[in-house]
Amino acid sequence: MVRVSKVLLRDGAIGISKTLSEILVCPLSKQPLRLCEESNSLISDAMGISYPIVDGIPCLVPKFGKIIDFDGAPKPEGAVDSTDEKGTSKGYPAG
Repeated sequence: MVRVSKVLLRDGAIGISKTLSEILVCPLSKQPLRLCEESNSLISDAMGISYPIVDGIPCLVPKFGKIIDFDGAPKPEGAVDSTDEKGTSKGYPAG
């Protein structure tokens, strides 16, 4: 039991274990999620959404996801994406 606790504590430092992050998928696109240790979140590259990891628990409820900028940083709350004259979002791939 002590060994398991040490492993969980070690893995908890980065948020969740890499094994768990390999199993989880985006709740919207059903595509794999990428673990971002820098922001302690799971990234859906297919949707451009970052899901937070709170106390080692991934919050995969779509309303908790944050739209990420093209450079990978989450957008601040209430940020509005700019569009060009055709109505297409700038900086995001068409899809």
